[in-house]
Amino acid sequence: MKPCVLALGFFDGVHIGHGRLLRRVRQIADARNITAAAITFDRHPASFLSGVHTPLINTVSERVLLMEQQYGIDEVYVLTFDDAFCSIPWQDFAQMIRAQYGAEHIVCGFDYRFGAKGEGTPRHMAQFCEENGIGFDAIGAVELEGTVVSSTYIRAALQDGRMQEACRFLGHPHLLSGTVVGGCRIGRTLGIPTANMQIAESILLPKCGVYAARANVEGECYPAVVNIGMRPTFDGKTLTVEPWLLDFDRDIYGKEITLELFSYLREERRFETKEALQTEIYRNEKTVRELWKGL
Repeated sequence: MKPCVLALGFFDGVHIGHGRLLRRVRQIADARNITAAAITFDRHPASFLSGVHTPLINTVSERVLLMEQQYGIDEVYVLTFDDAFCSIPWQDFAQMIRAQYGAEHIVCGFDYRFGAKGEGTPRHMAQFCEENGIGFDAIGAVELEGTVVSSTYIRAALQDGRMQEACRFLGHPHLLSGTVVGGCRIGRTLGIPTANMQIAESILLPKCGVYAARANVEGECYPAVVNIGMRPTFDGKTLTVEPWLLDFDRDIYGKEITLELFSYLREERRFETKEALQTEIYRNEKTVRELWKGL
């Protein structure tokens, strides 16, 4: 067991508020020459406790990737949030993270709750750490543009199509990952071959519409025009996520694509003809290529 500085949280979205906390972890770890680590969970605690689904901004793997790449966290521990876990008294949880993860310093947010019934607070953790010779920091709220940064606020921005604002609060483009599966192949009839992505049911889909994105597939990046919606021109019945990867022509069925969505271009709408839709998509392509130059 390596000693570490340990961040506590759920970290959905890994936004700039989380970033202040994670940077503090990295700073202390560097000063002590020990591991920078974080704990997250396999599901949203609120969803498990209330039984009401809370859509997630990111998958677990995306959360881990963002914490590692954006903030230099060395180890991310993913704990199972279940009946047994949420019945642990806060004192036992504190002892566990000290014993199992070698925490020499703990960092959490000002509103972090832990242990059975959420009875543990930052004040309790501070007391535990003082009694056991462990360092402790509680990070206050982070504001941007006069608004407290939170996963709840970012979810609302994504659902409203305010992608640029969501990205400012996230501190990075919004990630959306999925596996390429078979579709109706309508795009190919327009000369616009799209990939049909299967997205996990637990993940929040942004507002229906057309987005500019960077698509990461098999270790390479491509500009992409992404349609999220029902394909009303073709009387679609199901919600789909379909990126058109520009300058790309490979069979990627079964492969995973990670989209970095950074701009909302327009609402999804019905066109009277295929040709009118095709013309509009080519306009969107031109916009994406211009935006791509500035990335």
